[in-house]
Amino acid sequence: MSETPPSIRTVDLNADVGEAVDGVGRQVELDLIGVVTSVHVACGGHAGDDESMQVIMEAARQHGVAVGAHPSYPDRSGFGRHPMEMTAADLSASLRTQLSDCLRVARACDVPIRSVKAHGALYGEVGRGGSQCDVLVSAVRDLCDPGTAIVLPAGAKARVAVEAAGLPVLEEGFCDRAYAADGQLMSRELAGAVYDDPALAAAQALTLVDQVDTLCLHGDSPGAVAMAEAVRRALIGAGVVVAAVLQP
Repeated sequence: MSETPPSIRTVDLNADVGEAVDGVGRQVELDLIGVVTSVHVACGGHAGDDESMQVIMEAARQHGVAVGAHPSYPDRSGFGRHPMEMTAADLSASLRTQLSDCLRVARACDVPIRSVKAHGALYGEVGRGGSQCDVLVSAVRDLCDPGTAIVLPAGAKARVAVEAAGLPVLEEGFCDRAYAADGQLMSRELAGAVYDDPALAAAQALTLVDQVDTLCLHGDSPGAVAMAEAVRRALIGAGVVVAAVLQP
């Protein structure tokens, strides 16, 4: 009898965008859209506004790239990278405003929002479960289309709660960030925590690809486009299909 051929591995390659503060950064984000298969768009919490969301979403639609929302703590001065003490009601109000704004612009651009990924400090807290996760899940269920996925760190404790709420989960790994021995991302304040070497990012992508649904690159990382191109080449060279899990 002939052996059953191995299944073909498919992985999404996503970028966090809509965060640029100048024209150079914006062009990097637009160039990334030509390489990745999905993007998560900042929607006013740590960065972004109607104009930036519109530009990114229209470019994503033209390239057939899936679009997700990238809400955060309302912390533009700190870029959403530090935890904030907020009541559940205040956090809910902020996240619902961000998601509503993102969905409004998406409708105007005729682009569906396929996933929601918290940013920065909120991303880590959502992944651990608890009240922040509950608040985000409730907002997504109330505002977004059925089947909208929540993006979580690979192996996140919150997966059980998100799936119990009826939402799909996409587990994520990072190509351009260093991991500590415990499997958590190293603090950005530590030397070597953010990669700028395309070969290093590509090698890390290959180590993560069998553990995740989507691989992330940050639009504000040094050499982001070169890293994205190297990662995509490495994945394809390894026989991996690079495509959005949730097709646009």
